[in-house]
This record gives sequence, structure tokens and C-alpha cells, in this order.
Amino acid sequence: DGLPEPATLIEEDYQELLRRLYEEKLEVESKGRISRQELVDYYGLWAHQIKTPIAAARLLLQSREEEEEQDAAFIREMKLEVFKIEQYVEMVMTYLRIGDISQDMVLSWYPLDDLIRQAVRKYSRLFIIQKLKLDFKETDSLVLTDEKWLVFVIEQILSNALKYTKEGAVSIYAQKDGPSQIALVIADTGIGIAQEDLPRVFERGFTGYNGREYKKSTGIGLYLCRRVMDRLGHGMRIQSAPGEGTKVFLDLGRKPV
Repeated sequence: DGLPEPATLIEEDYQELLRRLYEEKLEVESKGRISRQELVDYYGLWAHQIKTPIAAARLLLQSREEEEEQDAAFIREMKLEVFKIEQYVEMVMTYLRIGDISQDMVLSWYPLDDLIRQAVRKYSRLFIIQKLKLDFKETDSLVLTDEKWLVFVIEQILSNALKYTKEGAVSIYAQKDGPSQIALVIADTGIGIAQEDLPRVFERGFTGYNGREYKKSTGIGLYLCRRVMDRLGHGMRIQSAPGEGTKVFLDLGRKPV
């Protein structure tokens, strides 16, 4: 057990106490792992089950839309709400997987523009509904990253831009600082973030003034983004001011190994 032979009865008693404490610690850790795995399994099952009624609702709305054009506005709003439910389901699963992200990560070189298009395609309908312009300048860059997780981060940032931008545009472009350093910039013309809130936007559960005022923030999205970016070895920063929009910088540069 790694302990030296006790020289006295008191040392023997202390060593026995240490052994018991160590065994109890292992038991607590084991119970914690089992409890967490049960939680992950439950929410995994829940997420897969809830996808069925979401898909059914989407099909029903589509068939109704084809039959009755006069209900187009109502159906459009219902589709938007179904889309939001899908987002929240994905966020739950991401929150549960974030602790073991390294086991679900595959680093490779990807064309950055392809990853951006994946995220934009998902939100294309919302851009049309909210009548927001998307200004996407191709980056022509390769990045060493994990496709699924970086797309998740870009999607979350686009989601925030759509939540808090009433009119104007969302811009996506790259800033290059040398041959191996690139920052993807996602900028909006929305309500912005108060200066006193900026240092805390990546904290779990922090919604800030605008999040409370507009009742749209969960305080989880940016927290998850920062956690993912840290695990990927990327950087993330935000510039914003009230009434002047928000710029999110994803620092994606890496040196080839």
C-alpha cells in the first residue's frame, strides 16, 4: 500500500485511518462517476426521444403549409419555435458531453469556409424570417480543428447575433496576422453588451443586463463556447458596446506539427 512499516502502535492506528479514508474516497469517486453516467444516459435517451415529436411537428407544419397558404404567418412562427426547441436539446447534450470532449475530438485540417457554411445553412431560414442581411466574405483558409465542435461554436455565436439584432446585418470575415495566425470574426449590428458585463460573459449562468432585459439568455451558450475553444486550443474574445453591436473573435491559428 506504499506506507512504511509502523514503528509504534500510534503509527499503526494512523495508517489504518489513512487506509480507510482512501477507500472511502475511492468509493465516493466511483459513486460520483456512476451517478454522472446515469445522468448522461438519461438525458441522451431523453434527447433521442424528444427528437421524434419535433420531427413529427415539423412534418405536420409542412403539410399544413402546403394546404393552407393563408396560415403561412402562423406556420412560420411555429417552425421558428420548433427550431428553438431543437437548439435547446442540442445545448443540453453539449453541456453533458463537455467534460469528456477530448474523447469525442478528432483534429484535422479543414477548409474554414466549409465549416462556416454548415453553420450558416442551419440558420438561413432565421435570417430570411428576421430580414437580416448576411455579409459573408470567404476566408480561403485551412484550420487545424475539430469539425463538429468548431461548427457548434460558430452556430452558437450566430444564434446570439440573431437573438439580439433587430435590423442591419451579420458579417463574417477573417483577420490574418501572419501566415499561421487567423481570427474568424462574426460581427452584428445588435444591441451590444454593457461594458461592465463584458468581463463576465463567459461565466456559466451569467446573463448580463441585456439577457435579463430581453429574457432571451440562458447564460450557457458563451460559457460552452469558451470551454470548447479552450479544449480545442483556440482563443475567443469579444468586443462590444451598447447600441454598437458585438464582434466575436475566434482565434484559430496553429502551427503545423
